[in-house]
Amino acid sequence: MLNRFKTVALLGLLTGLFLFIGNLFGGSFGLAIAVILAVAMNFGAYWFSDKIVLKMYKAQEVTSNEAPELYGMVKTLAERAEIPMPKVYIIPEQTPNAFATGRNPKNAAVAVTVGITELLNREELFGVLAHEIGHIKNRDTLVMTVAGAIGGAISFIADMVFFNALFGGSDDEEGGSPIGGLLGVMIAPFAAMLIQMAISRSREFIADETGAKLSGNPLALASALRKIEGWSKEVPIHSGSPATAHLFIINPFSGGGLGKLFSTHPQTSERIKRLEAMDYQSFNQLNLAAVS
Repeated sequence: MLNRFKTVALLGLLTGLFLFIGNLFGGSFGLAIAVILAVAMNFGAYWFSDKIVLKMYKAQEVTSNEAPELYGMVKTLAERAEIPMPKVYIIPEQTPNAFATGRNPKNAAVAVTVGITELLNREELFGVLAHEIGHIKNRDTLVMTVAGAIGGAISFIADMVFFNALFGGSDDEEGGSPIGGLLGVMIAPFAAMLIQMAISRSREFIADETGAKLSGNPLALASALRKIEGWSKEVPIHSGSPATAHLFIINPFSGGGLGKLFSTHPQTSERIKRLEAMDYQSFNQLNLAAVS
């Protein structure tokens, strides 16, 4: 519940930043044009982003005949989550990872790398797939699309304001400070990026919780996360783009130093800690039920 509230609050902050930049822009006509262009760009991303990202990673769709065990696990989890059966894809990469995409549960897909199917045992892979089904069930792909749309609009309008201030002069009729305006348009996109990352981190915790409940085995998911993080550093990904890092169960492009500060994912150790706590709570509840 807390993570859901934080997501709503962060989306509200993004919206506030959007209005702030719009206010700096000033003219209502220019703002309207900027908003229309930003919405148009993100409208295309909303409808076609899943196809683009799957093609980016050369993902190949598989059927129940081609990958019966993998397909069967996804089908079982989709039934438990009460969502339509997503399409199943395999990515020809040895790095272990997985992601879900699609604008809604009716148009969703789950993609896993060849490496993850070879590294994890059945229970661990089931837990990872449950996490991805959790993203679909919770409509996280839609949340991230909204966040991306607002963030994209902020960056686009901020650029317009910046170049207008540099080459078009400033309008002092409203008594605003040109220096303050320039600082605002430089800081706002950076702030939007931080808020987007915070939203992504919150959604990962929620997907872990949902996935653990769907699979019924939080410790298997915790074990999978530990393995994926360790092996991702040994076997780097060779395709794709860091712009898609938030889609994966573990960031395949993460590094040390400042990379951790600007990571799209929460610390894996914290995710494992929460999953282990879930298992402990479930164990206690089962014991109490048996005693009563």
